Amino acid sequence: MTIGTEPIESADAQRLIAALDAHLASLYLPEQRFGPNLKPAQIAPGLGTFVVARDDGEAIGCGALRRLDETCGEVKRIYVVPEVRGRGVGRQILDRLESEAAGLGISRLVLETGIHQLEAIALYTSAGFKPVPCWGEYASSSTSVCFEKSL
Repeated sequence: MTIGTEPIESADAQRLIAALDAHLASLYLPEQRFGPNLKPAQIAPGLGTFVVARDDGEAIGCGALRRLDETCGEVKRIYVVPEVRGRGVGRQILDRLESEAAGLGISRLVLETGIHQLEAIALYTSAGFKPVPCWGEYASSSTSVCFEKSL
């Protein structure tokens, strides 16, 4: 398996994002979903990144990182296709995003996920993320849980 930086506008990235959005739509009402607000300009060089995990060339997962300020970044859009879940792909994507964050001088990561995404919550807590009060648009969402991790 490889994980590399790719344009969020690529066909494979858009296919993975569409699958993630469909999955989230099956769990949450439209007003409870925040992922679609990520814009390519927010992950431009120096501001963040978008990565795709591939197995024998096939895109099997993705994730994004966007800078929030000089020292803080937000992990976004982590998704792994159902057929390969449980094989550590999500963890490897998260590890790559942490490495990218460190390379950008980011020393703190934050993220939001949903209360119905138990596998995601388990991934983040096992990777050292700790629960924190939600911020910004997530603060008023009854279905959001937020985490942070110092790098």
